[in-house]
Amino acid sequence: MPKFKVAAALVVAGVMALSGCKIIKTPTAEEAAEAASGGFNPNRMVAEIWDAKVLPYLDRKAGPFAEVAALAESDPQAAGAKYGHKEKQGSAPWTFAARLSGTIVKAETKSRSAYVEVDANGDGEADARVQIGPAIRGTAIRDSLDFVNFNEFKNQIEWAQFGKAFNTHVNGLVLEKLSRDGLVGKKLDAVGAYPLPAKGQLPLFVPAQLTVGE
Repeated sequence: MPKFKVAAALVVAGVMALSGCKIIKTPTAEEAAEAASGGFNPNRMVAEIWDAKVLPYLDRKAGPFAEVAALAESDPQAAGAKYGHKEKQGSAPWTFAARLSGTIVKAETKSRSAYVEVDANGDGEADARVQIGPAIRGTAIRDSLDFVNFNEFKNQIEWAQFGKAFNTHVNGLVLEKLSRDGLVGKKLDAVGAYPLPAKGQLPLFVPAQLTVGE
């Protein structure tokens, strides 16, 4: 057989072989982690319920911060029944949904756990500490919701990852866009949640919605 016919035959064979191959996409790190965990993807779970369930729930449940804080101090059970939620199992504290409006009197923006302190009653003193990330402590958003619970998850690790996913979501959606310059003296409006603080401590507020203006 002439050489050019042999070469042509090899090319045709190669094309036919390739046409029978399936190109497999390399999974992303998130996809690989989801596959390794049996399909558990807390970030996707939070994104799917955020607009449809989380924000409407907080909007409906949240009370004015001054009212929530005053009732929580005098009668945590009553405040919890009206504005809060806590898991029936374990000894978790009440977590309250609230609307916070006031003036920023202090801003700590140099650490990853950045925050501002807000005067909500006009006396010049801080009434709440609002976390502005990127690192957010606690799981207040998750813990304020009455439509999710620990029993729906395989173990404590998944439950913790689900709680962290709320913080990741709000940081990417809201907090990353917040300017860190000249915050003191500006007005803040937020809807979010905070756990019952220890006596003498400022409430540690996690915003689900937040605006800062002049």
